Amino acid sequence: MAGEAADSVGSAFATGQHQFDVAAEALGLDDDLRAVLREVKRELVVHFPVAFDDGSFALFTGFRVQHNIARGPAKGGLRYHPAMTVDDARALAMFMTWKAAVVDLPFGGAKGGVVCDPHQLSQAELERLTRRYATEIALLIGAEKDIPAPDLGTNAQVMAWLMDTLSMHAGYSVPAAVTGKPIDIGGSEGRVGATGRGLVTVTLMAMREHGLQARGATAAVQGYGQVGSHCAALLAEAGMRVVAVSDSRGGVRRGDGLDLAALDAHLRDGGRVSDFEAGERISNRELLELDVDVLVPAAMESQIHARNAEQVRARVIAEGANAPVTPSAEDHLEERGVLVVPDILANAGGLVVSYFEWVQDLQAFFWDAGEVDRRLESIMVRSYQRVRQIAEQQHVSLRAAAYRVAVAKVAGATRVRGIYP
Repeated sequence: MAGEAADSVGSAFATGQHQFDVAAEALGLDDDLRAVLREVKRELVVHFPVAFDDGSFALFTGFRVQHNIARGPAKGGLRYHPAMTVDDARALAMFMTWKAAVVDLPFGGAKGGVVCDPHQLSQAELERLTRRYATEIALLIGAEKDIPAPDLGTNAQVMAWLMDTLSMHAGYSVPAAVTGKPIDIGGSEGRVGATGRGLVTVTLMAMREHGLQARGATAAVQGYGQVGSHCAALLAEAGMRVVAVSDSRGGVRRGDGLDLAALDAHLRDGGRVSDFEAGERISNRELLELDVDVLVPAAMESQIHARNAEQVRARVIAEGANAPVTPSAEDHLEERGVLVVPDILANAGGLVVSYFEWVQDLQAFFWDAGEVDRRLESIMVRSYQRVRQIAEQQHVSLRAAAYRVAVAKVAGATRVRGIYP
């Protein structure tokens, strides 16, 4: 299978290109256009020193990759992680292009980050690293060029430092150059929980169309961070039993449902998910193999792959992370009737509310949380219905349909703009 080839390469970007190639073939795109869309437009690699609190310093490597800007300025997160690579940035930038297109936002895709472990840095060191990295990539960043946002290892405070650095360079405040900021400096209501809220919106729709009622259904969430925790809370609010959650060190399971409020209090007190006593400790592998109605992989890429797909027993998989299911794994899951709600649709809620934040900053006119949530739900529902319609009409998976919608929009924009000069 083609998916097996993508798995064997072990490259996130190869997986992204594989997904694009499948869609491009189905759409009948000509070879020249395919060649343009399957590669990134621009990538910047920077090496910069950062001073530590003890007076020593070290050299860090950062990236910023733009995949496509045919439909608008580039948009994408910044990741601080010790395993970050430029290949990861390429793949995630490509996913962002399709994600913006499938929910019909006027953005292209970008991604960036720094190879570092933010947990090993003091607050002052993290600020110095962020400001220096911002300075190095400033030539690409701007409200009309490329708008960063938080990702793994970064947060609203990092975005505040980034925005302030860019503002110092400009000589005036540029709030629209960054999203995911604190509300005090132009952030949007509803941004923190947006990805989880959008994820739950489409998951509940997919469950209903798969013959599953939310009340009494079971769910497991891998990656109990910002996305996973908000998703879990909203699933529970919809009447589901969240029976297992995990972080990078492992997880916890309770058959009659976890007390999420008690777990959150435990985490605020400095505990780990796997140390939560009101449940049975499990590994991330065991969580992925639980017999649940809904599995939400909201951690890292390639968590469900050819070697463990047969052990996955969930009826619905909602991709909270980017590319958590590899192509060959999805082939196995599809054969068994497992419904996969694809990442470029399922986790687009954060991008949608980042768009709202950008618009509000440009207009200097802000909405309340209720308005943000209503607009988010409207876009997610409309986008899911469009993808589902294509899937039914063309007898393909939700992922294949989502990619066909997205690639067609980007290809159309590229074609009508023409090739410069």
